Amino acid sequence: MKTSNALVLILVLLYVTASTEWPTHTVCKEDNLEIYYKSCDPQQDFAFSIDHCSDITTHTFNIRAAMVLRHSIKELYVKVDLIINGKTILSYSETLCEPGHSKLIFCGKKKGEHLYYEGPVTLGIKEIPQGDYTVSAKLTNEDHVTVACADFTVKNYLEY
Repeated sequence: MKTSNALVLILVLLYVTASTEWPTHTVCKEDNLEIYYKSCDPQQDFAFSIDHCSDITTHTFNIRAAMVLRHSIKELYVKVDLIINGKTILSYSETLCEPGHSKLIFCGKKKGEHLYYEGPVTLGIKEIPQGDYTVSAKLTNEDHVTVACADFTVKNYLEY
């Protein structure tokens, strides 16, 4: 019996180390709206959730996000791409942290520290576009190193 338990453990460990992708996580799945995400950083996954899927269509909604930083954040930049059928349709980038001007409470965090945010987020959009598409988000620091990266799959069948 102990030999079979040890064999199962070894197989699980081999599978985990051989895996090249992070799992797909469900953010929400309600009625006609589904959102999933997968970390595109090969070295780190992270946790992300929202209170209610339907809240996204309102102006402000609550999220929770957590991870352990592999790199310090003196400066932080975000780049978001809207991808439909493999083609980037829209790109957006913004500076989130820089010396003397920080938009986020975790600016200045050091490598190894836990990053946790729970609270409101405002997207600045009035509705989520209908259809199936990917939103790719990448956070990089002052050394152009990836702090976090995720591809969000959105399936919206709501008619506004």
